[in-house]
Amino acid sequence: MKRAAIFYWLIGIAIAAVAIGAAFYLDDTVWHFILEHQNHAMRSFMGNVSRFGDWPSHVALGLLLLGIAWRRGSKKWTRVFLSMLLAMAIAGIAADVVKRAVPRARPSVKSELRWGGPRFNTKYHSFPSGHVAASMAFFGVLVFARRRIGLASLSIPILIGLSRMYIGAHYLSDVVCATVLGILCAAIVAHVLLRKHRTPNAQ
Repeated sequence: MKRAAIFYWLIGIAIAAVAIGAAFYLDDTVWHFILEHQNHAMRSFMGNVSRFGDWPSHVALGLLLLGIAWRRGSKKWTRVFLSMLLAMAIAGIAADVVKRAVPRARPSVKSELRWGGPRFNTKYHSFPSGHVAASMAFFGVLVFARRRIGLASLSIPILIGLSRMYIGAHYLSDVVCATVLGILCAAIVAHVLLRKHRTPNAQ
């Protein structure tokens, strides 16, 4: 069992490394493609997705689900929703620390510096995407609790990531690295808090 877990972790690390490397390589290509395919309707839609995809909406959803689970007396789902909120908080804080430690100008910012800049200026908080890290951690926990529902829910952080790139807030690598961070936070929290609450039909 332990060998299998180590094997899956190694496979995950390898996939993450390849994805991150490819994302950095394709940053400029993807950004220029987005610039060439801008239109008012899509920008308005993506702007709304980005706005409502921030952490307050996730907190509100998590607290609502937590309240329903607690009201119904479901210890399992109360723990799941608490874990989702905790993973989101950890990922959000981690992303914010990295943003300040490694400033990166957003794609929409006209600057000769790609890396570096004011640590407390949000225009230089491109890396990684806090929106995506928090959302991926939030719904990532759900994957470990109830896989089918969780996998379907991952369409939300994916759409949020696309919206953040489309409006010029992040490069592809910002989103991919945030995805890896979110999944890592979700995996750690789920491993610690949900080990005894997985069900046979969770797959």
